[in-house]
Amino acid sequence: MTPTRVTLHDLGVRRDREEWIVGRVETGDVIAVPAQGMRVIRLFQEGATVPEVERRLGAETGTRMNVGGFVDGLVRAGLVAAVDGTPVPADPPPPPTFPRLLPRHVRWTLNPFLHAALATVILAGAAVALLRPGVVPGWRDLLWSDRGTPVLLAQTAAGWLLILLHELAHLCTARAAGVPGRIRFGTRLQFLTAQTEVSGIWLAERRVRLTVYLSGMALDAAVCAVCLLLTVPAGPHPALSVVAMTALVMLSTQFLVFMRTDLYFVLQDMTGCRNLYGDSAAYAAHVCRRALLRRSADPLARLPRAEGRWVRAYTALLLAGTALCLCLAVAVTIPATLGLLAGSVRALLDPPGWVAAADGVVTVLVVTGFHVLWATTWWRRHGPKARRAAGLLRRNRDPERSVR
Repeated sequence: MTPTRVTLHDLGVRRDREEWIVGRVETGDVIAVPAQGMRVIRLFQEGATVPEVERRLGAETGTRMNVGGFVDGLVRAGLVAAVDGTPVPADPPPPPTFPRLLPRHVRWTLNPFLHAALATVILAGAAVALLRPGVVPGWRDLLWSDRGTPVLLAQTAAGWLLILLHELAHLCTARAAGVPGRIRFGTRLQFLTAQTEVSGIWLAERRVRLTVYLSGMALDAAVCAVCLLLTVPAGPHPALSVVAMTALVMLSTQFLVFMRTDLYFVLQDMTGCRNLYGDSAAYAAHVCRRALLRRSADPLARLPRAEGRWVRAYTALLLAGTALCLCLAVAVTIPATLGLLAGSVRALLDPPGWVAAADGVVTVLVVTGFHVLWATTWWRRHGPKARRAAGLLRRNRDPERSVR
């Protein structure tokens, strides 16, 4: 049955080349529609019914549009509140992080004067690093104690503190633009990360989008610069070295764009791609199926030619970067972690003293806790897919069961 009256949620819109980006800021549900689709949405917002929309579009364009099918797409996208007075079932929007933090509280984070001040601090820190390279910490500066426990705890505390500040920078700039945002744990390959979901920022202008994407890196760079500037008058200090080195490492990882880091979103925005990672993953799967002589439709056929070129280039980077990271995990990370745990367990079984025993306990707890958190986070996101894949594998191994 074709619907008659369609009630839309409060929608944000912006022009994007020949199309319009339409969506709900509070949920992050965003789609791209052509100009004719935008006209349909405008008519619905004015209170027109489906038959009225069809008649008006026919009079304006001389063609007939399947408005009912378009409405079905809007429903699937989560943009329709009610059809013929009946509410459309939908999950409530996810609760934002720090809901009492209102846009007016953090609007200053979008102030160009603040950005200029941060840029000045960062440039000053870079100048100090160039003119006095001795103030730049190295890996040995992280090993400021003979005991592993203080080093490990200090590094863990500095790392999580900077991660929190990094994500708060994303959250505050997005909240200033009216996007709720939510901070949660995530995984990227073998890495445990914190990430701020701000999908609704797609509806903001490009300057605001780039500010949100780059705010975390700007804060990391500013913190590192302040540490370097303080080292000049105060001299080297373990706290300054640990914080500066941690910030530098966090900055460097953002260049691993094949893991959807902050710079990935900048790259996606600047290239005009809508879903660079998803399209590249689909294209990689298509190439693999073709290599196995299986039929597969090219997912790039529906994309503009320029966007397709970017997707092909990113696919190569995605495959190479993923393979390199997994090789490093197998060759370096896993053996090093097992070696660290083995040494700590040996110290616990035959401790030369209570200090060594405490050192081993802390090391085991921190390392094990980190990996348990990674595994829990990974399973929460990928567990359903893993169960479906396991079920499919079992059915393929038991043909009789699969046809019952």
